[in-house]
Amino acid sequence: MKITSKAFGNLPNGTQAELFTLSNDAGVVIQITNYGAIITSVETPDKNGETSNIVCGFEKLEDYLSEDYLGNYPYFGALIGRNGNRIAGGKYTIDGVEYTGAINNGPNHLHGGLEGFDKKLWQAETFTNENEVGLKLSYTSVDGEEGYPGTLKTTCIYTLNNQNELGIKYEAETDKKTLINLTNHSYFNLTGGKEDIKNHELQLAANKMTESVDLIPTGQIVPVEGTPYDFTSTKKLAQDLGQLPEGYDLNYVLDNEEGKLVFAGRLQEATSGRQVEVYTTQPGMQVYTGYWIPELTIGGEKKFGSYAGVALETQHYPDAPHHANFPSTVLAPNEKYEQQTIYKFGVSQ
Repeated sequence: MKITSKAFGNLPNGTQAELFTLSNDAGVVIQITNYGAIITSVETPDKNGETSNIVCGFEKLEDYLSEDYLGNYPYFGALIGRNGNRIAGGKYTIDGVEYTGAINNGPNHLHGGLEGFDKKLWQAETFTNENEVGLKLSYTSVDGEEGYPGTLKTTCIYTLNNQNELGIKYEAETDKKTLINLTNHSYFNLTGGKEDIKNHELQLAANKMTESVDLIPTGQIVPVEGTPYDFTSTKKLAQDLGQLPEGYDLNYVLDNEEGKLVFAGRLQEATSGRQVEVYTTQPGMQVYTGYWIPELTIGGEKKFGSYAGVALETQHYPDAPHHANFPSTVLAPNEKYEQQTIYKFGVSQ
């Protein structure tokens, strides 16, 4: 196992972003930049030992900064914060004080605002031990940034081991009550981008979901049985897509309010034989099949577009500040926010 780094390009303000490459002894190679804590590529072997990149991303920093990409922004591989997913109307109240975030997704606040954690340059530190190689990324979000109260010190630790596990650990502390709901927004395509994800098969350890209207939860937690949203048994993503004009984009309930590290789901693709298993301490997982991913021209070649990848975003529930029955996303001083997710790569038996 090893980890290396190189320059990835300069941001508009002249600061330089780095690209870190984590590799293990089994042929898994993961690249991460400290700009947005973005996972830019995950190379894994297929059933024949052929490796290719199984996440949506770019080889150049300039593509992450381009107007074409940001104009219909799908957050490829980024760390999302302070608050992942949507807050209805952008307004929320903590201890009787109302706060307002940017309205950047229809009438709602999405993924931390106009310049969330996905657009910040994180401080980077690499490490190696006998079990794993890793990248520790740190960022301090000041009081009032994107409307959020409190100065929040955040750490994200990415690790890779020889069991083909990409570990993501989040830690944060605040000096004032604030909201926090961190997630990673990688989109998987186990064909290496040769096909879309409609023939991927998904199984979820979730028999309930948060009911939503226009992507905002009603507060009701409802069973998935008998609906197109049921993935309690493995099925192709395409199986019920005909009933969903814009595909899947919803939060599944993992019955994990105690925060144990639990199995959340498995994504498989038959032609390549690849699979990804997801384990998390989070109470929910947003499944988004990428209907709104833009088609982009990269190096003269058309890439991506609708259903180019599927995001499996472990998280707390959307719009949690407005629903007292949801697990809380409020972090207070003297508390420590800690969450963990593992993406385990392999070949299905």
